[in-house]
Amino acid sequence: MQTHAAPTPPAHAPRGSGPRFGILSWALWDWGSASFNAVIITFVFTPYLTKGVAASEEAGSSALGWSMAAAGLVIALIAPAVGTRADTGGRHRMWLGVHTAVVVLSMLGLFFVRDSPECLWLGLLLIAVGSVFFEFAEVSYNGIMVRITEPANVGRVSGFGWGMGYVGGLVLLVLLLVLVIQPAVGIFGAADEGGLRFRIVAVLAAVWFAIFALPVLFTAPGPESETPTGGNPIRAFVADYAALIRRLVRMWKDEHQTLRFFIASAVFRDGLAAIFAFAGVLAAGSYGFSASEIIVLGVAANVAAGTGAMIAGCFDDRLGPKPVIIAGLIIILLGGLPILFSDQRPVFWACALVLSFCVGPVQASSRSFLARITPAERAGENFGLYATTGRAVSFLGPAMFALSISVFGFQRAGVLGILLVLLAGLLLIITVRPNAPVAAVRT
Repeated sequence: MQTHAAPTPPAHAPRGSGPRFGILSWALWDWGSASFNAVIITFVFTPYLTKGVAASEEAGSSALGWSMAAAGLVIALIAPAVGTRADTGGRHRMWLGVHTAVVVLSMLGLFFVRDSPECLWLGLLLIAVGSVFFEFAEVSYNGIMVRITEPANVGRVSGFGWGMGYVGGLVLLVLLLVLVIQPAVGIFGAADEGGLRFRIVAVLAAVWFAIFALPVLFTAPGPESETPTGGNPIRAFVADYAALIRRLVRMWKDEHQTLRFFIASAVFRDGLAAIFAFAGVLAAGSYGFSASEIIVLGVAANVAAGTGAMIAGCFDDRLGPKPVIIAGLIIILLGGLPILFSDQRPVFWACALVLSFCVGPVQASSRSFLARITPAERAGENFGLYATTGRAVSFLGPAMFALSISVFGFQRAGVLGILLVLLAGLLLIITVRPNAPVAAVRT
């Protein structure tokens, strides 16, 4: 049985704008978590793993791809049930703490990955585990956002969180570059022997994440019920997944717009991810950027994306998330076209910054779109589905990038494949009509 009225928030967890410190504490998790994405996954540790640890760069890159694909499969299968479990009693804070701790421990474990081929699989395993639990943590993190915001400010809060993540990543990246990467001998004796420089980076990134994750674990709304969720964990997981299947059936029957949003956002979010995934590849291969220039490009891209996310949050609250998403995707499509026709560095720099400026708003407004149509008691479940659908089509961007290069015979043509994915996402989101949250009685 369902009603289209928004649920009444619990008395102890008001959905108003709330204390500013509470929102800041929530956003600091985004600030700290960027250490995993920016340092471990994108700019520092995985390049070390594929070049310095693996027997060859090709073998290392292939192994990394397979390990991340396996992690993605685990996330796709388990994330929705993880979200449902977090929703039980409103225990998002507890599960955020548990999953964040696993990510931090996996990052600390990377200290033991020396620059020797026999350490490759240890590094791949730790990064895969970190990736899985990072996605689980984000499910609970997004669930907390639903409980500390209201429709009037969810766009600003979501944009603020995304912006904090971008800024936190670039601040840490610059600090590590100056203190560890560039000096002949960095802090704590960081040097090239044994890959110590990069192992110390992993430890510092883990400490950074742990420190900035703590505030939200003390300030976020507590559980709505003190009833323990004990019992057989396997049986509980099966029950959660059965509830998820019933949820999907109900969505197909009664919540078509929410289901259509999941599909549309999965497509355009994959295109957005591909922009960052292949920006460095294009910079190096088609425009001749050096390694240090690529890092500068990454810092500039993070600044642009974070600024865009924070600015767009105000438009999100005034106009709604859908116009922000549509406008951002249109600008990205227009901004990416010049790359197809020019091999000049200034053109690439301008396009990269325009695209980065719009990526942040589209990501933030996509999250606020879901928050606006999600009842509080379904937050973890819906954001688990959000993570799953995003992973379900994660092959689209890379496949279209590679296919376009094969068809047209030059690297910059890969941008066309990414733009086609984004265009498909744009056409899909245009047809979605945002509705008020739909509360449903659990069965």
